[in-house]
Amino acid sequence: MIGFLSLGIGSYGLAYHNAMTHRPTSAQPIDSSANAAMSFVQISSLNIDFASDFSEGLALVHSGDSYHYIDSNGTIAITVDPAIDAAGAFSEGMALAKVNQVYGFIDRTGRLTVAPQYLSATPFSNGLAAVRTGTKSGYIDPNGELVIEPQFDLASEFFEERAAVRIDGKYGYIDRTGAIAIPPQFDDTWEFSEGLAAVRLNGKWGYINFNGEMAIAPNWDGAFKFVGNRARVRSGNQWGYIDPTGTETISPTYDFASDFSGNLAAVMIGNKWGYITPDGELKIPATFDLASDFSEGLAATKQGQYTGFINTEGEWVIPPQFDTVGSFSEGLAWVSKDNLWGYIEPTGKIIIGSNIP
Repeated sequence: MIGFLSLGIGSYGLAYHNAMTHRPTSAQPIDSSANAAMSFVQISSLNIDFASDFSEGLALVHSGDSYHYIDSNGTIAITVDPAIDAAGAFSEGMALAKVNQVYGFIDRTGRLTVAPQYLSATPFSNGLAAVRTGTKSGYIDPNGELVIEPQFDLASEFFEERAAVRIDGKYGYIDRTGAIAIPPQFDDTWEFSEGLAAVRLNGKWGYINFNGEMAIAPNWDGAFKFVGNRARVRSGNQWGYIDPTGTETISPTYDFASDFSGNLAAVMIGNKWGYITPDGELKIPATFDLASDFSEGLAATKQGQYTGFINTEGEWVIPPQFDTVGSFSEGLAWVSKDNLWGYIEPTGKIIIGSNIP
């Protein structure tokens, strides 16, 4: 049975998953021809026992004895070759594929266009994917060509034309040519977002700009990326928010806090979750046992045993009825109940996997 490897999608306490699925290793050789994985079979009632988020029009699901990428109509677009041990979500037309402990990439026909050969790899971002060969990491293009030679101890995805890398125990940033844009000097880093990146120096977190200048002095025990001109920060065990000047617009008073999404952020008060505005107003009272970010106008929240979806006013649009759910992505969200899986529209109508009770 394939197990899902999480990369995270902004859920807080909810059992979401994303990224790659794994299956027992097969000795069957891989057919990398374009026709090997294409089927385009329409299934009116797809019996799904595993599902993932939609990305670039496709979602990876398990049905019967096979894994498939389906489109929003439930049409099987790609049947995953059984020799592939793990498959990931599509990003820039490519998806990670793992065979015998090494990684490559498939295209939207399911064909292995980059042969599995790397010890680790990231999804494509800004036209490049970080890959590890031996003890060093570099970057390849969609053709599988090494465009930045392996030279980094660690390498991350590109965001806003910068990627964090580690050299000799310190973190800095490179540009898309592989040139050092910000020399390694930090103890830890996050990606750039809205022109700033959180960095850790001497045990405290602050923010640098594109030139590597300390734009916001290191003052916090934890700091995260900017979203909508707000970034969550942590002082001790309490969470709050700052603006791009470093001003604490919302003092650290929450037991946990999420990034803003749709001008609302999930916050934990005691053992309950609610939502605040960028000004710190508690717009949706903390009455939920678990909560997630808003996505496409809805947020998954849990009260009691089951999970449903609320709108930005805190009203139940889809009442709690599911065991686990995903965020809405490209108009659909995966849901499961009693080990049965499917996809719903924002109205709550099940449109794929009608075996869900």
